[in-house]
Amino acid sequence: MDLTVPALLFPAISLLFLAYTNRFLSLANLIRQLHGRYGASPDESVLAQLQNLGVRVRLIRLMQELGVISLLLCVLSMFALFADSQGFGKATFGLSLLMLMASLAVSAWEIHISVHALKLQLRDLADASPLERRGGR
Repeated sequence: MDLTVPALLFPAISLLFLAYTNRFLSLANLIRQLHGRYGASPDESVLAQLQNLGVRVRLIRLMQELGVISLLLCVLSMFALFADSQGFGKATFGLSLLMLMASLAVSAWEIHISVHALKLQLRDLADASPLERRGGR
């Protein structure tokens, strides 16, 4: 294995960090909006949404931490390969891949929670539609 193999992960991990950061910033803005709305008029549904968003923010933090560990291990792998330590380089690259897979798995979990929350919102919207209240659909 040469230096180019771990170097292939750099663009992928960079793009993941960008995506994770965008998700985090979107959630942070939404939390601020909902927090303001809840402060002005406490509502159980807003509180439930804030709790859901809190879980998702923690998952995004975990995704980012695993991604950082993956990148650090990838760099360490490249350094080991540069120093002609094939065994250590391969082992750290393998660990880097495992951390990246864990980060992606947590990302899938966070997306699942997000989609579930959206389905609940859409169901609430359908339940409150004027057609349904009049008995029609």
